[in-house]
Amino acid sequence: MAVNAAYRIAGARPRDLPLIAHIERAAATLLAGRAPADVLDEVTPEQELQRAQCAGRLWVALKEDTPVGFVHLELLETDAAHLEEIDVHPDHGRRGLGTRLVQEACDWAGRSGYRFVTLTTFRDVPWNMPFYARLGFEETPAAALSPVLRSVLADEARRGLDPVRRVAMRLRTTWLADAASRSREKPAA
Repeated sequence: MAVNAAYRIAGARPRDLPLIAHIERAAATLLAGRAPADVLDEVTPEQELQRAQCAGRLWVALKEDTPVGFVHLELLETDAAHLEEIDVHPDHGRRGLGTRLVQEACDWAGRSGYRFVTLTTFRDVPWNMPFYARLGFEETPAAALSPVLRSVLADEARRGLDPVRRVAMRLRTTWLADAASRSREKPAA
């Protein structure tokens, strides 16, 4: 899906960081009734965002130079970057921004030598697991979970997220290069 020309994806700037909590809270309203209210009110600590921004692992979707979405990668494993959080303000949803943000993060991970991008998400929310599956992420079976991903899921359960409704997924970053190559080979429709 093409992103409207009014938007652009860029590395987050220090001035963007205080605006991210507003995006997180607005996006969380879409999950009302699917997760505990205190979990939905959680926001990423600004110090964590600052570390990610300084390391080049935080991107924003901008409209008129104001963030309306973001994606945040964490480095939890030696061979995988973890998609810690992605949110788009609901007023700017359904414009391809989420896809572009995920692609930006995955491209960075591949260029940086990470073989995989991992994430956890809701299994039964239509715009969560199916969205990532369309981008090439695959469910990681429980038996194949790394200790780090097991720990992430256990922390989510401790915070009140139903573990039955959560899923870990991963994308092999080389898939991105293969997909880009395949799309260039396809004749125009």
